[in-house]
Amino acid sequence: QVQLVESGGRLVQAGGSLRLSCVASGRSFNSYVVAWFRQAAGKEREFVAGVNQDGAIDYTDSIKGRFTISRDNGKNTVYLQMNSLKSEDTARYYCAADAATYYTTFLMSTQVSDYGFWGQGTQVTVSS
Repeated sequence: QVQLVESGGRLVQAGGSLRLSCVASGRSFNSYVVAWFRQAAGKEREFVAGVNQDGAIDYTDSIKGRFTISRDNGKNTVYLQMNSLKSEDTARYYCAADAATYYTTFLMSTQVSDYGFWGQGTQVTVSS
C-alpha cells in the first residue's frame, strides 16, 4: 500500500511558477511508477507527466518545455516544477502511483485506470 499526499498548489499569475510535491508513505517507493494528472472543471482527468522506476520520464505535449518532473527516492517524493504557467493549466493536480513492472521499463501508462494509488489533489489556479 502507498499513500500519497500532494502539496504546493495555489493561486498564481500567468507566467509564474509553482512546484508541486507528492510525498509517499510506505516502503519500496523506488519500485513504483509515479505520475501527475490534472483535472479541470468539467473535463476528464488527464496525464501530465510521469517517471518510472528507472527515472525515465514522459510528458504530455501541452506542457513540454514548461514542466519538469523529478523524483527523490531518498525522500519518497516526486516533484512537478511548473514554469510559464498559463490560464489553461488551471486544474486540480493529482499524484498517482502504481507498482512498476517489466513493461513499465519500456512504456509508461498515461491512463487513469492503470494507476491504483491516488492522492487527494492540490488546486492550481492561474489568473490571466
